[in-house]
Amino acid sequence: MFSKSYRRENRISPLAETILNVIFILLSLACVLPVILVIIVSVTHNDSLINEGYSFFPSKYSLIAYQTVFKDFTTMANAYKVSIGITVVGTLLSVLLMALYAYPLSRKDYPYRTVFTFFLFFTMLFNGGIVSRYMIYTQTLHLKDSYMALILPLLIVPFNVIIMRTFFQSTIHPALIESARIDGAGELRIFLRIVLPLSLPVLATMALFSTINYWNDWFNALLFINKEHMYPIQFLMLRVLKDVQYIRENLTVAAQNPELLKNLPNESLQMALAFIAMGPILIVYPFFQKYFVKGLTVGAVKG
Repeated sequence: MFSKSYRRENRISPLAETILNVIFILLSLACVLPVILVIIVSVTHNDSLINEGYSFFPSKYSLIAYQTVFKDFTTMANAYKVSIGITVVGTLLSVLLMALYAYPLSRKDYPYRTVFTFFLFFTMLFNGGIVSRYMIYTQTLHLKDSYMALILPLLIVPFNVIIMRTFFQSTIHPALIESARIDGAGELRIFLRIVLPLSLPVLATMALFSTINYWNDWFNALLFINKEHMYPIQFLMLRVLKDVQYIRENLTVAAQNPELLKNLPNESLQMALAFIAMGPILIVYPFFQKYFVKGLTVGAVKG
């Protein structure tokens, strides 16, 4: 009797269900249509963009934007290899280090948890600035033109550590740890065999965050990398875009190469670069999606 009345009270009307379905369809279209538009614009001819603007149904198509990007295929492939390597290594190290930092903070029996929590919050509010960071990485650590200069700056994200700490506090019950200790397990074994397997949602969520951070990073390459074969894909694409803009804006080059300037893509090139850059993230995201909402919401229940 209680079960039937409970289901009846929580059942929504057909009108409300239809409205909710329409809202979710509109929200889905708002997410999908911009991606489709980016792809279409990237293969739209420059004349159509000038005369018609952005359109889902352009009158003329052209692959010149992709031909421009992949003109030096070896350099582009090498940049992809660098970005993939940095993203994979950086994500694994970042998730492991943040978990190692967050887990002791979630333990009430850890005597220095207040001190290390203060360090965490302090770095969220203050930083030394670009000049001091550049001097430390180049003159103290000697990491200029090194892949570690692209990995180290993004290893620890304080906000992500707080989310992981909250997840550990709300999910890993102290009695579970105590029973494992009674059975003879050490702290490292408890962390590796009990805590991490039970924390897959938040670990996958943090892995997705770290993957996006490393894949989209270009600023550290601008600061620390001078060798072209070490450029990540994002920075290489920025260089390509800047070179095209320079040719378009330089009057001398335009006067000497009028045909080149006429056929040189602009808007379509930007969209092609955006699509090439977002491609791997679109492939990776579905593998983390089932953990994403659970890990983020459980880790943000209490601060």
